Amino acid sequence: MLTKNVKSRLFFISIFLIAILCITIIFTNILKENLLYFKTPTEIKLEDKNNLKKLYRLGGLIKENSIKISGQKINFIVTDKKNEIFVTFEGPVPNLFLEGKGVVAEGKLVDNNYFIANKILAKHDENYKPPNDGNKK
Repeated sequence: MLTKNVKSRLFFISIFLIAILCITIIFTNILKENLLYFKTPTEIKLEDKNNLKKLYRLGGLIKENSIKISGQKINFIVTDKKNEIFVTFEGPVPNLFLEGKGVVAEGKLVDNNYFIANKILAKHDENYKPPNDGNKK
């Protein structure tokens, strides 16, 4: 038979464990909603239902000879060597934004082949060296 002290300890331990479980579930759901991984063109094209209102990050390589600039508007193609998606962006791009280099474009899909970006992030490999500013040799 359990004493009064043992019963009260078990009660508080069970309440504590339930509270930790609830907090863990809440934080996990918050993180799932706010995490935004990039998807490749192939992953986007393989999705059955692309949500056109959802914010996506499209990642891949900028296709060679695909960058077209007119004023502030930049059009280019992101590829993963299997599939391609046409991207439109208006605004300044990072210095590392070059053909054949990695890019992550954040924005919305118009359809499975057309993407309107509101932010461009340039990717670099582990051997990144900042551009020479002309003052150092």
